[in-house]
This record gives sequence, structure tokens and C-alpha cells, in this order.
Amino acid sequence: MEYSYKQNIGKYARYNAVFILLIVAYIALTIWNINSGSVDISIRDICKIIFTGEGEPISYNIIWKIRLPRILTAGLLGGALALAGFLLQTFFNNPIAGPFVLGISSGAKLFVAVVMIVILKYAGTISSLSMVGAAFLGSLISMGFVLLAARKVRQMPMLLVTGIMISYICSAITEFLITFAKDSDIVNLHNWSQGSFSGMDWDSVWVCTVIVGIATLTVFLLSKPIGAYQMGESYAQSMGLNIKTFRVVLILLSSLLAGCVTAFAGPISFVGIAVPHLIKLSLNTSKPIIVIPAAFLGGGVFCLFCDYIARTVFSPVELSISTVTAMFGAPIVIVMLIRRQGQR
Repeated sequence: MEYSYKQNIGKYARYNAVFILLIVAYIALTIWNINSGSVDISIRDICKIIFTGEGEPISYNIIWKIRLPRILTAGLLGGALALAGFLLQTFFNNPIAGPFVLGISSGAKLFVAVVMIVILKYAGTISSLSMVGAAFLGSLISMGFVLLAARKVRQMPMLLVTGIMISYICSAITEFLITFAKDSDIVNLHNWSQGSFSGMDWDSVWVCTVIVGIATLTVFLLSKPIGAYQMGESYAQSMGLNIKTFRVVLILLSSLLAGCVTAFAGPISFVGIAVPHLIKLSLNTSKPIIVIPAAFLGGGVFCLFCDYIARTVFSPVELSISTVTAMFGAPIVIVMLIRRQGQR
């Protein structure tokens, strides 16, 4: 009894330590990103501009119109991508599953490209919600192909190969569309497809906040059913869970989150795989009620850090965010694959 009590104390102390570390890192990276750039602004001036609305016009515009929208969007979309990865890993019961690897982000990219090249030609302007809707539809269709493959293929390596093939097919169709596009559309699509949080405004922040906020709250409210599903379908059914409906909900939520990220920032690689794995490893648990908020914070921290690297390392040249996330995320995935192979 005493051992169990001490074990619980140690477990909750670990949870608290991880959450405190994530929150501190999130706040520190937010301040660091606001303070970093081609124009140096002191911490004192930053606080004055944010909390009182007073300051030099140039510094005020840089913070409120450029840096803050970008930072807030990076944090929101990073968290959304980590949650999408967690949901897909739960769905397939495999830590290697993720929106980028399974081709879901590529499907979203294809449909956004159609909107940017074809529909924009006739409509003139496109709202952020239309972009998100197109990316969501593309994510769903790609997910449908992955699910069809999953029925025939039981081995995860083959399923990953299928996802990569879907990515190549979507990329080929996208390149075909680009062949017949205007030069201006090609430039816009190329810049977007590289992946970046630049160019975000407050409208983007509000749309992201609403979509990601509702989806994240829904995922959190599903913590108990997700926990039951992790124990196996038979156990979940014995707890009264409708498996078919629940799987559809997981697909819709993961597609919405991945589609929202792709619509605003382009395809971003490895965040959806690496972050949930690191969070579970740090917490030493897979309990959804603990992992979900931690994964969201972890995704935000990861993307804020990578965005800082992308903006500053080769300034004034900016790297694509996907390049930086791949540099840090790919080694984690390689280690995961090696560990899984060693455990067999």
C-alpha cells in the first residue's frame, strides 16, 4: 500500500514537471520569437507595446501586424498537427502513423492547389474558410484511400509505403496543374507548398483559433472513449462504445486538424509523429486525458522553436518550416523504427 502511494506521488510529480516545463518553454519561445528578427526590439518596449498599446509606430506594427500573428498561428497549428498525429496513431494503433507520412497532408495540398490555381482564376478571391474546407476534403479523400489499403494490408511498413505512393500521386497531379497555371499562381503555390508561418494576419489567427479550438476541445472530451479504444476494440465495445461511429469521428477530427494546418501553413513534416512520441516518453504514459493537452503544448513548442530557426539562422533568407521540422523530427522517427525493430 505504501509502495503504491509513493508510486502515485512520483507519477503525478512527473506529470506536473513535464507540464511546467512545456508551459515555461512555450512562454519563453513566444518572448524569444517576438524579440528576434531583423529589427531588434527590447523586452521593455515589447511589454509596453503589448500591454499598453504605446510605442514607436514601426515597432508597434512589427509586433502587432507581423510577429504576434505569426507566433500565435505557429503555436496553434503546431498543437493541431501534434493532435492529428496522436489521433492517427490511436486509430492505426501504431506510433509511426502521421498525416505527412500517410499522405493525408499531400491530399490536402492537392485540393488547396486546385483552389489556388483553378477556382481563384474565376472567383478572384478566396476566404480562409474555403481554403480550410478544400484542405479538409483533400485530407478526407486521402484518408479514404489509406483506409482502403489498410483493409488489404495488415503490416504497417506496407501501409506506410502506400501512404508515400499516395503522396507521390497527389504531388504528380499538383505538378500537372502547375503546368497550366499562371506565373503569379505558380509563385504563390510554390511559396505556400514549401511550408511557412509567414504572412499570417489576425484573420488567420481567429479562424485557426475557432477551428483548432473546437476540434481540440472535442478531442479532449473524447479522452475516455480514446482510452477505452487504446485497450482494444473488444474492451471498448464492452464499455458501450460504438466502434464504427467512433472511428469515423477520429477520421473527421484528424483530417480537420491536418487540413487546417495545410491550408494556412502548407505541408509540415514529422511533427505529427515525433511530438506525440516524445510526449508519451516524457510522461511515461499513454493516458489520453494527460497526453492530449501535453501533445498540444508540445506541438506548439516544437513549431515555435523550428520557426525561430527557420527565420533567423540564415537571415535574411528564410528556410521552409518543413525543412527544419524534418531536420529535428526525422532522426526521432528513425530511432523509433530502430527501437521497434529491436523489440521484435
